[in-house]
Amino acid sequence: MFQVNPVKRKTEEVMSDYIVRAMAGDGQIRAFAATTREMVETAKTNHSLSPVVTAALGRLLTAGAMMGITLKGEKDLLTLQVKGEGPVKGLTVTADSKGNVKGYAVVPVVNLPPSPLGKLDVGAAIGPGVLHVLKDLGMKEPYSGQTVLQTSEIAEDLTYYFAVSEQVPTSVGLGVLMNRDNTVKEAGGFIIQLMPFASDEVIDKLEENLQKVASVTSILEAGHNPKEMLEILLEGLNPEIQETIPCQFFCNCTKERVEKAIISIGKKDIVSMIEEDKDIEVNCHFCNKNYQFTTDELNILLQKSKR
Repeated sequence: MFQVNPVKRKTEEVMSDYIVRAMAGDGQIRAFAATTREMVETAKTNHSLSPVVTAALGRLLTAGAMMGITLKGEKDLLTLQVKGEGPVKGLTVTADSKGNVKGYAVVPVVNLPPSPLGKLDVGAAIGPGVLHVLKDLGMKEPYSGQTVLQTSEIAEDLTYYFAVSEQVPTSVGLGVLMNRDNTVKEAGGFIIQLMPFASDEVIDKLEENLQKVASVTSILEAGHNPKEMLEILLEGLNPEIQETIPCQFFCNCTKERVEKAIISIGKKDIVSMIEEDKDIEVNCHFCNKNYQFTTDELNILLQKSKR
């Protein structure tokens, strides 16, 4: 998604975040755990997010990364969109099957008092609303699911989505912990899903384990990595790590892609830009990178436009 407005570049960072995928309970449970501090820090820096918006978008980015790696095709895409009545207005995240994820908040800076628990009040920032899940699997029509937000805290809303739209009993945990200087201290999450044939014994043990965990960030702050997070969550259920997948905040926008977007808007709008006789700047919503076009470049794009 691109937006034209009157230039500001962000430096790219090397990512070191990753997701661990596992099975447990003799195949009755599949699980994912992730550490995403650098991913969330990149999003915060690119979009100049306030702490509560960093927490909100960071949770959705983390979930998107874990859900994205379940996609089968190389070109498959997952989009998570939260629309709320709160001051953030909405969040959009897109992920692929390789651990790449990108996203943005409609309103990047929101300042709210802490929640009654003394934490960043993500629920109030988002407010009542809906969660949309879109899976583009290369078929004629993408899969689309929608559920009403239950708490607007993201994790509980995704837990509800999986139960209602995909009929998969799921526990989702997501967390972002900020430093006082508005840098990301810890970020990560987990998704644990029960297979249809899961026994009561396995279900009871998993529920017992989950009740012992205070939060995702408490696990990460204690120095545990995603593998160890799953060992805690799946204690007594013989977790078996299947693979470790790097993940990162990555936007595939390029000047060539932006050129195609400008060409697609049609001759009339391009002429209108040219008549302003000023260079224009096109902003990518997902990574906040700007692309500058001179009037000469716009004239070239005008010749390529077919409508």
